[in-house]
Amino acid sequence: MMHEHYMQRCIQLALLGKGDVAPNPLVGAVLVHDDVIIGEGYHQQYGQAHAEVNCMNSVKEGAKKFIPLSTLYVSLEPCVHFGKTPPCVNLILQHRIPKVVIGCSDPFESVNNKGIEKLKSAGVEVIVGVLEKECRTLNKYFFYYHIQHRPYIMLKWAQTTDGYVAYKNNKRTYISNDISNRFVHKYRGELASILVGTNTALYDNPSLTNRFWKGAQPIRLLLDLDLKVPATHHLLDRQSKTIIFNNLLNKEENNLIWYKIDRKNVPQQICNALFILNIQSVCIEGGAQLLQSFIQNDLWDEAVIITNTTLYIKEGIAAPVLSNAIHRDDDIYMQDEIQYYQHL
Repeated sequence: MMHEHYMQRCIQLALLGKGDVAPNPLVGAVLVHDDVIIGEGYHQQYGQAHAEVNCMNSVKEGAKKFIPLSTLYVSLEPCVHFGKTPPCVNLILQHRIPKVVIGCSDPFESVNNKGIEKLKSAGVEVIVGVLEKECRTLNKYFFYYHIQHRPYIMLKWAQTTDGYVAYKNNKRTYISNDISNRFVHKYRGELASILVGTNTALYDNPSLTNRFWKGAQPIRLLLDLDLKVPATHHLLDRQSKTIIFNNLLNKEENNLIWYKIDRKNVPQQICNALFILNIQSVCIEGGAQLLQSFIQNDLWDEAVIITNTTLYIKEGIAAPVLSNAIHRDDDIYMQDEIQYYQHL
């Protein structure tokens, strides 16, 4: 039970890095001597020190003599490779920490049990799998990307109570309320990217930025095969990184990347491109045709549907229809009902 107690603290710490460490995973670490925490840390920023380093650096001068007598708890297997920072396994061995308790192994090819084996080979006692489910859930996008070799895909749309996402004339339709919109921006701060199609970009002219929640800006993705969206639209304002999937050219300049794909099996091509680009998660926000194409290709993992229960428009563009879905939960924000679905 004490192992679970300290691992839960690792998870709490790891969550403090949400929105700042991707594409690296969220990781927390706690150093314990004689049932007293003498150090703790988490991965705070991509490219900077890992959780184990910050944990060791937090140990007070008078407690450093206890490090070789302590147990290190860490939510994810320590890295064993040189990346933007040195291997954390080496740090553990340098400090002669005798026991390491790990939440779950790291699926990243350069780690993937190699860190665990190196610690064991050096004589360190290693326990793996404490709160394993919770530790894997903490980094579900990271795990999915490295195991399935495609990004984690969330679908999101707002619909009227009679099942439409917009008027037929493509007039912009404000469906969800301000509270629900803040909820959407929370996701934008957690997911690596956000994707819309040509018509959504043309007629809604969205910015697709995270303005109402703490977190990083998502990479903006636009499916515009024939490059119809003019440079005057928000998505092409160069204010944040934007990738335009198109059928005409490959080009990169000043925060804009034109990525050429063909017209066959577009959803799978986008998934392949995002894997190559190390983009681990994507939220598809519209339009209806683009969302339905991912559903029909069985390329989705989670769906969030916001229904304005007081809005009827009688005719318009029909909302997508989910398949292979299991209803997971509901929330209600004033007139908006939010339904959560998971892929079967």
